[in-house]
This record gives sequence, structure tokens and C-alpha cells, in this order.
Amino acid sequence: MAEICPVCGLPKDICVCEEMSREQQRIRIRLENRKWSKKWTIIDGIDSKGTQLQKIATTLKNKCACGGTTKNEQIMLMGDHRDVVKDVLLELGFPEENIEVQ
Repeated sequence: MAEICPVCGLPKDICVCEEMSREQQRIRIRLENRKWSKKWTIIDGIDSKGTQLQKIATTLKNKCACGGTTKNEQIMLMGDHRDVVKDVLLELGFPEENIEVQ
């Protein structure tokens, strides 16, 4: 017998909870100048409870070939990677209308 999701009540293999949570998130990608005029790409608005924030950060760091960290429900990447980050988030299944690039 298949396991039942406690949130949506559907079997686990056809559960839509993760997709629904991704559609409700408003993701903001912005550029900040930090100490010594270093540029950082900041991604916030990703719900860390529904998705694995560290896993997304690792994927973004690999695709952008840069360093970074997760802190206070934000992903911080060294350098200006706004366009690449948007493309990667779209590949991961986040809807385009919920991603705002500043």
C-alpha cells in the first residue's frame, strides 16, 4: 500500500505539495555591494521548509563556478550571477513569473 501525504492526502508518488509550494514563493534575485566593493548575488524568498535550501545553493554554486553560502534563509553567491541564477531556478522547476531580478 502506498504512503499517503499528510498535507494533500494523495499517495506520495503523485503528491503535489512541493510543486504547489514552489508556485507560491516569490523569489528575489538582487546584487549587493559588500565590503571592499565586492559584488554578491543575493537570492531570497525561497522557503527553506518546503525545499532544501542547501541543495539549491550547492547547485547554484556549481553552475556559476563561484563561492557562496546560505544564511538567514538567503543564498549568497560571490559575483554578479543574476542571469545564470534565474536560468538555473527555472530548470529546477520554479515558475518564471515568481522570479524577480533586480
